[in-house]
Amino acid sequence: MSITERKERQRAERYELLLTTARELAEAEGWDAVTTRRLAGLINYSQPVIYSHFKGKTDIMAAVAIRGFEELATRLRMETANINGAPAVLRNTCAAYLDFARSRPVIYEAMFVLPTDLRFADAETRPELRAAFEALATAVTPFCVEVEAATETLWAALHGLTELERSGRIRSSARGERIEIVVRSLIGSQNSPPDRSS
Repeated sequence: MSITERKERQRAERYELLLTTARELAEAEGWDAVTTRRLAGLINYSQPVIYSHFKGKTDIMAAVAIRGFEELATRLRMETANINGAPAVLRNTCAAYLDFARSRPVIYEAMFVLPTDLRFADAETRPELRAAFEALATAVTPFCVEVEAATETLWAALHGLTELERSGRIRSSARGERIEIVVRSLIGSQNSPPDRSS
């Protein structure tokens, strides 16, 4: 292995260490505790080394969020891969989204709650974000013509349910019931795609 290759590998390993440490610190103490000074102390690198990877905390949160979008897209695809019937796919997509948000609260917060420079619904939207949106859109497509608007509405509903449940403002025991209401509402309120067979 050349010196350049070794340096690149070390840089990649340090990047992964920074992301893991930032996420673990946020899980233990919240995102307010994540600072470059704290990270430097935890991983035994100087702050300038951290700044060689990230401009600051916002960049670190964005990097954690990007990983979260990759994980969310994968989870949504996996949870619907062997499901038959469009309503069941939509139901499982909703459940998988809510399960992801509940099981990965710190990552979800970085993805959807905290301010980052990530761009949504824009030409500059990163592919990881697009992949997660497309996984939701796949579940919505059989029921509507306006797929993008319907997907945004589904996303907004799921995000609202996530945040209300997380803050204790709605009962977690009624999650399944709420998923059924979302699914029935989306199926019943959308026009079917036009019949192009004639």
